[in-house]
Amino acid sequence: MITANTVVELHYRMTDTDNQLIESTFDGEPVFYMHGKNQMLAAFETALSGHAAGDELLLTLTPEQAYGQPRSDALKRVPVKHLQGAKRWRAGMTAEVQTEHGPRKVTLVKVGKFMADVDTNHPLAGKTLNFQVSILSTRAATAEELAHGHAHAGGHCGH
Repeated sequence: MITANTVVELHYRMTDTDNQLIESTFDGEPVFYMHGKNQMLAAFETALSGHAAGDELLLTLTPEQAYGQPRSDALKRVPVKHLQGAKRWRAGMTAEVQTEHGPRKVTLVKVGKFMADVDTNHPLAGKTLNFQVSILSTRAATAEELAHGHAHAGGHCGH
């Protein structure tokens, strides 16, 4: 049963309200996370609490439960040299920018030679998200995982 400090292995499919695919792990590697460590959306973790390996779930998360509503004050100007993820940039592309709070995904609104206007809202802000979840396995976190604060997929740690 999924409780705090349980390592969960799962596949998920995420779609929007028009059933357009946003992301899926079903054709690739499953996701591993440690329950209760804020590694997934809070409402997603809450919905999985108490479930077990073999369970299949359908979840719908409102924007408030997922990435929030878009903020009108989220437009920022940053130097193009700080954008990561591509060599050439144009409006509509998603980039990553390092901030004092770690990496953050941004959407380019306008790109000049040296500066870019970016929208710092999460790309999924304002969207209701539907999830199809298949829980593959659950187990108690190891002492090493607890010390590191995250699951080690396949028993290996990447640091």
